[in-house]
Amino acid sequence: MVCVLVAGNLSAQTGDISPERKQAIDSLALEKVRDLSKYISIIGNKKTAFSEASRVMDRAEELFAPGSEMGVSSLNRKEVNYYKVRQYFERLMALNYDRVSIQWYDIHYISDLERQPDGRYVGVVTIYQRFEGVSDDGMKYKDTTKKDITIYVDRKKTQIAGRTVEFWDVLLGDIRVTETGA
Repeated sequence: MVCVLVAGNLSAQTGDISPERKQAIDSLALEKVRDLSKYISIIGNKKTAFSEASRVMDRAEELFAPGSEMGVSSLNRKEVNYYKVRQYFERLMALNYDRVSIQWYDIHYISDLERQPDGRYVGVVTIYQRFEGVSDDGMKYKDTTKKDITIYVDRKKTQIAGRTVEFWDVLLGDIRVTETGA
């Protein structure tokens, strides 16, 4: 089970996003972060069948902008390693523990959406991740990591019944480790 507390609000410096639309974008961004949290729990769970984990990895990848990376840290080393999203999920699935528990909590915006010169908006969401790995031989590892997730908000177009419709879409970007503790 993943425990999620949503706090804070994102205020956009906008010229073309109404307050109602901004609220919908905020909700979509937090929903995608919560979805990623669920997907990571499923992929990391050793009881998840390989076929199901592969399907969930595909769904999770769809949440990200191309080329995004995810940071991995450990109490046992100073450096943070970054992996492309799919590689991160594959490494997570292959962890050498018999039981893995990953929980995200205290999810909140730490920066306003800021309009970029190319017209898209960028913001940052902070989460805390509690990781616990246990092996049947008694090996146990636990840490808590604070991570910043870059959020991209882009205006997109699609065809519906022969008409071009514009909409705002949210994609996740790099997930940077900002601190790791016991």
